[in-house]
Amino acid sequence: MKGQEWYQADDVAQEYDEKRFSRGGQLIDRREKAAVLDALGPLEDQDVLEIACGTGRFTVMLAQEGANVVGLDISAAMLQQGRRKAKAAGVSGTLEFLRGDAGRLPFPDDHFDTVVAMRFFHLADDPAAFLSEMKRVSRERIVFDTFNRFSTRSVYNWALPMGSRLYSKSEVSILLAKNGLELVDVEDDFLVPYGLYRAIPNAFASPIRAIDRAVGRLPLSDHLMSVSYWNVRL
Repeated sequence: MKGQEWYQADDVAQEYDEKRFSRGGQLIDRREKAAVLDALGPLEDQDVLEIACGTGRFTVMLAQEGANVVGLDISAAMLQQGRRKAKAAGVSGTLEFLRGDAGRLPFPDDHFDTVVAMRFFHLADDPAAFLSEMKRVSRERIVFDTFNRFSTRSVYNWALPMGSRLYSKSEVSILLAKNGLELVDVEDDFLVPYGLYRAIPNAFASPIRAIDRAVGRLPLSDHLMSVSYWNVRL
């Protein structure tokens, strides 16, 4: 995966949420969580694996929704942050954080109802192999997101600490077909770059977001969106 050394640094883990999901970045956080919950539906007693769980943003949320969750990440520092979040939220008993490699998942076949991978595929050096491994351990569905090739992100992608692999819709469709996965739904969002939201207070980010969403409803705008949320079934 891209940027492993940067990602695993202790100081990165300490500042990760603050830099990305404070200020206007709170809008991004809420939208991503809503996309995951919309795709998954009722989660009571569901067995869920989150790959690249980071500091547990989604892991804790899924546990709060009643799922039995395992969060897997390569960064020990990120996982420690996640454990603190889980304890503060009172859900430590229904989730587990494990350090591991998404390319060699330490679970038997068909072990989880659902596999979730948010903010992961833009770092994948072999997305087909990662998707195949996710399919192996899932019984029902996979939910993930991708950053899009023809979006504003392509302009500043080179400047990001870990870079990003950008995808076209057709490229993801081919990945799904090769792995025998059925597309249930795909949602596209965020014409305005993530970096702009993170750089400004919520008071300014909210009206920009309203314009972003309005323009996003226009015909053909989906081809220019920064991110796509994919919901697929086995």
